[in-house]
Amino acid sequence: MNLADLVSHLDTELRIAEIPDYANAYNGLQLENAAGTVTRIVAAVDATLPVMHKAVAARADLLIVHHGMFWNTAQPWTGPVFQKMKLAIEAGLAVYSCHLPLDFHPTLGNDAGVARALGLEPCGTFMKTKGTDNGARIETEIDRDELVKRLQAATGSRVHVCAAGPSICRKIGIMTGGAGSEVATAAKNGIDTFITGEGPHWSYTLAEELGINLIYGGHYATETFGVKALSAHIEAKFGIPWEFVDHPTGL
Repeated sequence: MNLADLVSHLDTELRIAEIPDYANAYNGLQLENAAGTVTRIVAAVDATLPVMHKAVAARADLLIVHHGMFWNTAQPWTGPVFQKMKLAIEAGLAVYSCHLPLDFHPTLGNDAGVARALGLEPCGTFMKTKGTDNGARIETEIDRDELVKRLQAATGSRVHVCAAGPSICRKIGIMTGGAGSEVATAAKNGIDTFITGEGPHWSYTLAEELGINLIYGGHYATETFGVKALSAHIEAKFGIPWEFVDHPTGL
């Protein structure tokens, strides 16, 4: 498939131009390839040098990631940055990154993906980040221990729990990645059980004081869902095969 056509589809589907992100995040195509085509995709969480080596070994010509190569307004092409550029350009590997727009997507996003993996169906959102509604809100009845077991099974990762809320969870909020600092906002918006990736030390103690369950599933582990769903969407629509490259940080 023509790379430009695929990028145009992804930019539209993910509402790249409409959803604000952090100032230094760059969403969309970060690096094109010389051929200008896509025949095989590798999905990953981070565009790091080890991940790019794995993508090249998998003979991919497009790497789709959640955390891209660029987080600073300007940086010299030296050291690891140069090595990544050199490797990708010589191997014909394009790089497409999508951060908050992928988190927030109602069906392909990380929040929605975690909810589905838990066997739960979102009924709306409970947060607003940079002016965009986000965070999967779920209204159900499930035992807290059962919810934790499901999250452990879905992520294959260690789950850490602040069990300060009810033992039967009825209003669950999911916001993946490093959203633990939003625990007060989640509680204010009626969430009794907040599932996220990680948070600062004080997020645990604040959850205790607020009387809310706070479940940390791991930043990396909770953000594998979006790139997988997006790549599966591409294969279903355009027939381009893909695989996921796992390179966990344990955080």
